[in-house]
Amino acid sequence: MGLLTIGAFARASRLSPKALRLYDELGLLPPARVDPHSGYRLYDPAQLERARLVAWLRRLGMPLAVIRAVCELEPESAAREVRAYWARVEADTAARRDLAAFLVDHLSGKDSTMSSHHTTLGIRYAVLSDTGSVRESNDDAGYAGPRLLAVADGFGGGRHAGEAAIEALKPLDAGVPGGELLSALEEAAHRVRESVSALAASDPALRDVGTTLTAMVWSGSRLGLVHIGDSRAYLLRDGELFQITHDHTVVQSLIDEGRITPEEAASHPQRALLLRAVGGGSAFEPDFALRDARAEDRYLLCSDGLTGVVPAEEIRRVLASEDDPGRAVRELVALANRAGGPDNVTCVVAHVAEQGALTSA
Repeated sequence: MGLLTIGAFARASRLSPKALRLYDELGLLPPARVDPHSGYRLYDPAQLERARLVAWLRRLGMPLAVIRAVCELEPESAAREVRAYWARVEADTAARRDLAAFLVDHLSGKDSTMSSHHTTLGIRYAVLSDTGSVRESNDDAGYAGPRLLAVADGFGGGRHAGEAAIEALKPLDAGVPGGELLSALEEAAHRVRESVSALAASDPALRDVGTTLTAMVWSGSRLGLVHIGDSRAYLLRDGELFQITHDHTVVQSLIDEGRITPEEAASHPQRALLLRAVGGGSAFEPDFALRDARAEDRYLLCSDGLTGVVPAEEIRRVLASEDDPGRAVRELVALANRAGGPDNVTCVVAHVAEQGALTSA
């Protein structure tokens, strides 16, 4: 078969002539030959496979710059890149889905904080922070109040960054209307960033200061979550433990992309490297989420000093068996220290209950 005109190639590849001209200009799919007299683009039938791949990747929503890189790879490597891209899309879609559900309820008048027939929930809570068995100082900070729970794991300047982050969040403990949770969290996150930036500018020795941050704010039966870094939030519901935050680390990105397994991540040499944080030169891109709480839910916020050494099943066992949040945080910290305590460890535990049950407890 001879060379195909741009029209014939467009029909065979299911790409429009306009798209083919754009892909030629970008160097993504140049024609096999351009007629020197007419300027017509001519394509080799052997280019159809690449053209169809481009069309499929565009249907995924993949940016053209990424498509160009994928098309240059061997099939196995290209498959890994497509898998990694789709993992990022699914993570972003999940966060947007939660926000969309909240907005639908809010705009249709189903917001639980605005409906008088909903039971008002509250929490019993406790916080404990420990230096661990190896570190000389504690860079973690934790906070637990009736409406605010927070854990921050500071770096580059001792405990200062974590404490500055939590101080910037404390006004939220006075209460936030349910319909304003998301905007209040976004404003608070920027206050945190400004506080840590001011700390870094105050002393040359603190120029690399930064912190992770995982915090929850309660309003009625709804909670807002802000998260950046590798501290975590967990939910125990109906006996099952769910991690409700996503680590912003190099190794987690490698897991998401299918490059390593969770088992390999535990001993990976880059397991401590953060992709996102507050300060420290990392990207400031917090995750925000809105969730509906239920009576008997149990929440845990913790630094990686716990999750790095204590298996998830042990964490689940403690949360499920300890009816007192104070005993739960003490047991979790003890487990981390019995496992060697290589890092600071901070735990915040909250048990959700109806307000009447809290009053009588």
